[in-house]
Formats: sequence, structure tokens, C-alpha cells
Amino acid sequence: MRLFRSGGLLGIAEETLEFALEAARETHPDEYMGFLRAENARRLGLDRSGRVITDVLVIPGTSSNPMSATVDSNMVPNDSRTVGSVHSHPNGVLQPSDTDLGTFQSGQVHLILGAPYGRRDWRAFDREGDRTTLDVLDVPLPDPEEFFDFTEEDLDLE
Repeated sequence: MRLFRSGGLLGIAEETLEFALEAARETHPDEYMGFLRAENARRLGLDRSGRVITDVLVIPGTSSNPMSATVDSNMVPNDSRTVGSVHSHPNGVLQPSDTDLGTFQSGQVHLILGAPYGRRDWRAFDREGDRTTLDVLDVPLPDPEEFFDFTEEDLDLE
């Protein structure tokens, strides 16, 4: 089992995990799907290097049913802050399917949320589909107004 430490992923913000679980609950019995974005830990007030998952991006045009969720790949942003995906399994099985494994190739971490979508009804997996640890952190989320607040210099840094 690989752990994300040092300059990698430190964890997921508690509010972000709660958002994803609630979205999955509201989408049930259909699958829910989104992409995970991370923020520099120091920008969140942590005295460590690394990144924390702070956002779930829901892609316009995503279609879902009780067996799958499909995203139009043309709508997925090319964003260096995207670190993985999140989706639900309405049947409650917290293991990746063969189809899931095919989508895990991009990103560092992939979350599967299972019905009934409580605080313990989720698992994190690496790109190979192996279960991994992802800490839940009580950190303040960035101001939503800053989501699109960037300059040409910011783009050059990425």
C-alpha cells in the first residue's frame, strides 16, 4: 500500500469529502462522478509541503444510470491541479470494477463512494487500483471567488 506524503497528496479536506458523499446520496440510485482538484497545503495554512484535495469538479454533460457514469472527455479541463476522480457505487461495493481500473490511469488517487454514503462508506485507490490511505483533514477551504482568480503569471507557473 502506497501512502501519499511529503510533496504529494496529504489528504482530502473534510468539507470536500462531505460534499462528495452528499452529492452521491442525492444522485442515488444513479452513479455520481467528478474530478478531484488539490491546493497547495501552505495556502491552506498547513506548515507542510504537499497538496490537499479541496474541490470536486462536476463536468457538464455527465450522464449516469445505476450501473455507470459517463463523462464527455472533451469537457474535462486540462488542469494541473486535477489529481484524480471520485465516483459512487450505488450497490455499495467499495472495490474498483474493471471499467474503473481503465479510468484510473490518469491521476494519483481515485475515490469510490458506496451506498448508503456515510462517513465510512468510501475508499481511496491509486492508479493501479490498489487501496491506499487518504487522510481526512480539517482545513479551511479556499474562498470560492478565488476558483477562477488567476493571472497570466499563474498560468506560466503551472
